[in-house]
Amino acid sequence: MARQTPYTAPQPRPLPRHNRTAGDLLKAALAALALLALLVAVPAALVYFVGWPLPDSIPSLSTLQQPITLTTFIDVLTVVVWLAWAQFTACVLVEAKAALSGVGLPAHIPGAGPSQLMARQLIAALLLLGASAASLAPSLSGLGPNNEAPQRNLTTAAAQQTPGAHHQAAPHGPAEHQQRASADKAGATSSPDAAAPHKSAKSTKFYRIQPPDGRHHDSLWEIAQRHLDDGRRYKEIYELNKDRLQPDGSRLSLASLIRPGWIVEMPADAHGGDIVDMPDQAPKVDPEVREQITTYDRTSTPKTPDHAENDQSGRQQGQHQHQGNQPPAEQATPPAPSHPSPTHRTTESAPSTSVGNAPAVGLPEVLIAAPLLAAGLLAALGRRRRTALWDAAARAVQPGRHHVPVPRGPAADAHDALLIGADPDAVHDLDLALRGLTCALTASGRTLPTIYAAWLTGTELHLQLAHNAGQPPAPWTLGQGEMFWRLERAAVPQLPQGEGTAAPYPGLASLGTLDGARLLLNLEALPGLVSLSCTPTARTAVLSSIAAELATNGWSDRMTVTVVGFGDALPTLAPTRLRHLPDVAALLETMDAETDHRRRALAAAGHDTVLTGRTGRTQHAQSAPHLVLLGAEPTPEEAQHLAELAADSGRLGIGYLLATAQTELPGANWQLEITPEGRLVAPLLGLDIAAQLLPAAQHDAVVELFAQAMPTDDGPGPAAPPLAVDLTGPTPPAVYARIIGPYEITGLDTPEAERSVLLHEALALLLLHREGVHPRVLASALWPRGVTQDVHDALIARLRTWLGNDPDGTPRLTTDPTGRLTLTPSVVSDWDVLQTLHHQATTGAGANDPAVRERFLTDALALARGPLLADHPEGRYAWLTNEIVDAQLRLLIVETALALAAHHQERNHPKAAATALESALTTAPTDERLWHELLRAVHASGDTKRLEAIARRLLTHHTPARGLPPQTQALLDELLPTWSTRVAN
Repeated sequence: MARQTPYTAPQPRPLPRHNRTAGDLLKAALAALALLALLVAVPAALVYFVGWPLPDSIPSLSTLQQPITLTTFIDVLTVVVWLAWAQFTACVLVEAKAALSGVGLPAHIPGAGPSQLMARQLIAALLLLGASAASLAPSLSGLGPNNEAPQRNLTTAAAQQTPGAHHQAAPHGPAEHQQRASADKAGATSSPDAAAPHKSAKSTKFYRIQPPDGRHHDSLWEIAQRHLDDGRRYKEIYELNKDRLQPDGSRLSLASLIRPGWIVEMPADAHGGDIVDMPDQAPKVDPEVREQITTYDRTSTPKTPDHAENDQSGRQQGQHQHQGNQPPAEQATPPAPSHPSPTHRTTESAPSTSVGNAPAVGLPEVLIAAPLLAAGLLAALGRRRRTALWDAAARAVQPGRHHVPVPRGPAADAHDALLIGADPDAVHDLDLALRGLTCALTASGRTLPTIYAAWLTGTELHLQLAHNAGQPPAPWTLGQGEMFWRLERAAVPQLPQGEGTAAPYPGLASLGTLDGARLLLNLEALPGLVSLSCTPTARTAVLSSIAAELATNGWSDRMTVTVVGFGDALPTLAPTRLRHLPDVAALLETMDAETDHRRRALAAAGHDTVLTGRTGRTQHAQSAPHLVLLGAEPTPEEAQHLAELAADSGRLGIGYLLATAQTELPGANWQLEITPEGRLVAPLLGLDIAAQLLPAAQHDAVVELFAQAMPTDDGPGPAAPPLAVDLTGPTPPAVYARIIGPYEITGLDTPEAERSVLLHEALALLLLHREGVHPRVLASALWPRGVTQDVHDALIARLRTWLGNDPDGTPRLTTDPTGRLTLTPSVVSDWDVLQTLHHQATTGAGANDPAVRERFLTDALALARGPLLADHPEGRYAWLTNEIVDAQLRLLIVETALALAAHHQERNHPKAAATALESALTTAPTDERLWHELLRAVHASGDTKRLEAIARRLLTHHTPARGLPPQTQALLDELLPTWSTRVAN
């Protein structure tokens, strides 16, 4: 146990006072003269020397034909000067108002960047003449020579730290909390000597919010990025300063609403030139504010292992210290999955789940708050949709089946919530970290240790071991004790190329969160049964969440999840992983046979546990885990039978989680409870977290999403395109975007260079979703790491201005009744045109007229310029991974080319057919059907040399390891019998 330095209550101290100098007075006098000259002298001179510059009557056409004289030139120049003066005067007015009020940011005058900056500087200098200029204009205090904070009521605190410790909090309890709170209040009136901090105490760091610089405004994200090396830690700064009284009398209530001149406390590891240590003195402060700040570290910092043991004394005394000497099956109460103590306070790795900390109105928060579950569901849904599309193409079903139904109602809300909440980076890091651990242990001849739980934060991964396994392999390190292995997410190793490492801990499942850390329990390795007591509604919600995540997560390979007594529709998510049994009797019959089989297989392999077989060469041959989630009430006899099966389940790779009303369930070593407030608690384990749930409404919506991804042949005819473009209209669309191939836009002005990338990306997302895009989905797509509400709103306003209005005055970017952003039909993309042309050719005007069909198909194929958004900037458009439009595009191009080639072949035009197929290969080079028809078309033309050239390209296209598909090889043997000697060599 690390020795703790005694806690010293922090004492309030005043901020330094800023005294005006002669330089300040001189600067203020010069600023006053400059303002007087610009605001009064300039218009007076214009009136006196030039007078009224505009003509007295309306000019006629003949006026434009007259020569330009010196007088005309001076009049035009005078008008320009008057406009510039009016703009500068407006800038002075808004800057003066903001400076004198000291509240809020100055209003932005359009097109007045340099003018507004000059007005701001002049106003700031002028206010130095006042006795309290610094306090009147906190947003301008940085312009003085001494960059010090304004003098207002502000609470500051120094938190004493243990040398070498990582922000460890002192143990606390209700009585001790009250005693220290009283000591804090008494410290406010203590003597100067008593108020001085301990010599070994490290001063708290502070940062002053900077005034706007041109179009740049300070934000908590950028402050965290500069001074904490991770913008995602902005929530730490917000939590430290939430509701704290600021110099202008207001308080911080939203992370996106910060004002220049505010002083914010920073985490102790903050660094950089703008960071200052705690000032020496402070005036009297609001006791409520002081109490909030001085007790923060004792109420919000995650517990260390030592503190966790202190809190649990009397219930599991000494359990952590001695658990390494006991085998898992012998522990009456397994060790608590205590919260690790990270190097610094951590936040969730998906800040995109909120825009400006505002709730997602109309969207299910339970899905947004479950980033690992959302990422798994989204990835599985994408795979399901792509499989359905290619299956439809392989079975040559009715043309036009490439359309995936657009979700509506609750299903649409659930899909939007998945897009917002998903954190694929966290899944990727977790998967690589665990598989990399397997590689490292295999290389050193060691086996995987048994782990009970994992804690995943925004920056770290902690594994809680069942027993002491020694020193972890690099880059893993020991965590807060010998029972924890820790890995920085930034140090997650990449797996060697071609390494087929099996998933070591596929039974990890999310249960909930605690202080920004996500708890994953290893259901496969827990000794005995895990009992969960709660109401029937909560029982189904928590079991459904665990089942859905286990069935779709990215850190597992093979797995069987059996749900009993609930979730009969859940197998729709993953039919190969999930299965449903109606009752406990059916489960016992199945598990009796499987338990016996696994015991014999493990003995034959010479392994003690399944983990032994997950390292080394035979890791993929071992039994996959089988996790049982029971939502039905067992009888006493059935409960005893389950306890006997579970007694040896941990080493066999079988896990049991039983949600039941029975409080004394036989064989239940882990007893959990879901409270009415949605907390998952385990008093004997010291566990209290916000539970991860999948309520019935969201369960049904997610199941509907997956059910819709399975198109059938007996449904209605091919769906019409989302936007039917008028191909016969007299005028082209007002805005036309080419997104197939390089991204090009006509009909819009070129936006500012620094805004262009975001505007183009936002428009591309809207063009691919004619049904509309929820603003939160747009925000999470453009800013995956999170964004404040004001920045997001500014982007939408800027996009609406850029797109403009239709001739009738309707904005081209509108909001539908569900709150989603939609484009009007006057904004068209080549993807819309392609779908319309194909629909017209197959089911519209060209269905019964070969000549019309040929024209439509030819025009559609001409749009195939390459992959979707082929030249998008690197590092952006990450949301495309969640789209299936790329697969839809390839299928539609292939379908169009095959139809056009067949049309030309019927008319004995093989060269035209070959040209059409070659054009489609630029967009879908991997489609074997195009190569087959191209070989046939060229063979029909009699051009042997071209046929040999195409055969060479085909061989180059297929890697030697894979070789040619059997059907392709057979076709070459038929059309070019000598290809193996004339082409392959």
